[in-house]
Amino acid sequence: MDTNKNTYTVIYTIVMVAIVATILAVVSMGLKNRQQTNIKVEKQMYILNCDGLATDAKKVSDRNSYVQGEFEKYIKEALIVNPTGEVVKSFTEKIGDCDAFALSIKDQFDIMRKIDSETDVHKTEEMVQTLQLPVFICDNPEGGKHYILSGYGAGLWGPIWTYIAVTEDGKIAGALFDHESETPGLGGEIVSEKFYSQFKDEALVADGQLVPIKVVKGGKANAKDNEVNAISGATITSTAVQNMISQWMNYYKPYLQKVIGGSAPAETIAETEETIKTE
Repeated sequence: MDTNKNTYTVIYTIVMVAIVATILAVVSMGLKNRQQTNIKVEKQMYILNCDGLATDAKKVSDRNSYVQGEFEKYIKEALIVNPTGEVVKSFTEKIGDCDAFALSIKDQFDIMRKIDSETDVHKTEEMVQTLQLPVFICDNPEGGKHYILSGYGAGLWGPIWTYIAVTEDGKIAGALFDHESETPGLGGEIVSEKFYSQFKDEALVADGQLVPIKVVKGGKANAKDNEVNAISGATITSTAVQNMISQWMNYYKPYLQKVIGGSAPAETIAETEETIKTE
């Protein structure tokens, strides 16, 4: 074939594109399992870390094996509960592969937003019945069961989410927060220990009632009043954290009342909204 003709150029280009596409497809398939494993391990890390576990993940040579081993060691049960507090599904084996683990908290948050905007009572009730809430039960080495709950919300620039560990007496054993696109040095500081460590030992359920967690501006928080300090210069994100916790705990409320103890009806936590022009 004459290499100077256009036909040769076209055929050569097609062949090269096909070869490159095949190579990329093979590489992608080869990496897919690894990517899925990394995503799975990352979620297991969140669940463990919020309860003060798997803290040596950065020090070990095989991070994935370490995290998965710690997860199997301490997370003994996973549940899907509904907003009436009933256990829909329970898993005690292969928890990292179960429906509760795979449940998308983003999808549940989308349902919550639709519920908030719906004016028809019957449609609201129907949507509430579709909500599924994951619970991970941890046999914490310090003693007792801890109930690890999830949360998801809207920050200033994108989604934020949380995992909260609750003790058998209704206190927060630990909490972690993360975000997709909050401002570095401002709203992005919800991931910092300085912020999330404030939630430890705060009451979440007392005498059968939910206790609101307040995020306070100006460094004036009083732990005795269930208050934590907002992030300086990031009031919108800090308030979003408070509202996220309030919204999700209201749906977890019936389940928490059953497992924490106390049969008194819990009041709905009122969400606090603040209007701030800049963060």
